[in-house]
Amino acid sequence: MSTLDGPDEIETLFSVEDELFDLVYPPWIRELSARHWTPVVIARKAAEFLVAEPGTRVLDIGCGPGKFCMVGALATAGHFTGVEQRKHLASLALDTIKQEQIPNAEIIHTNVTAIDFSAYGAYYLFNPFEENLFKMGRIDSSLELSMEMYNQYTRHVAGELARVPLGTRVATYCGLCDEIPAGYKCEESHFDDALKFWRKTKE
Repeated sequence: MSTLDGPDEIETLFSVEDELFDLVYPPWIRELSARHWTPVVIARKAAEFLVAEPGTRVLDIGCGPGKFCMVGALATAGHFTGVEQRKHLASLALDTIKQEQIPNAEIIHTNVTAIDFSAYGAYYLFNPFEENLFKMGRIDSSLELSMEMYNQYTRHVAGELARVPLGTRVATYCGLCDEIPAGYKCEESHFDDALKFWRKTKE
């Protein structure tokens, strides 16, 4: 999901490549793409950073219809898992991955608090919880959203990321990056600081 109060800069990163890729989705998903789903150029660059070696397991937190997972799986030798709490988006992502026959991508329909972070070696966050902070520009009205939920989820993810091993890689796209705990260093930033690459360097 994008930074909801500044979509214009995000939409400029969309290209003909995105228009073509998004044809795998139904029209209502394509209409949301420029604001809420990761552009192909961002997904590819982030995936290349996250997959430090073949077989790296990458977790996409709040994966929506699975666009980042599919692009990452097609562009690298990593394995991409998306977690999505909206059932209709998770189901669509699963169906699309199956349709496109992408063996190294999968989707889990659940809340992020139910995920075992230790099963993964790298993480991607397209500010998945900031939808709770804005009344305009939400994906849909299927979830209860609030500041309390934002705080709960960001604290949970920060706590989980604090426990993973040294050297763990995280990529964030847009947002406040409140999920990144102390001990992580931002080693690179791209696209006017919208895309940031983090590595855990301290306990």
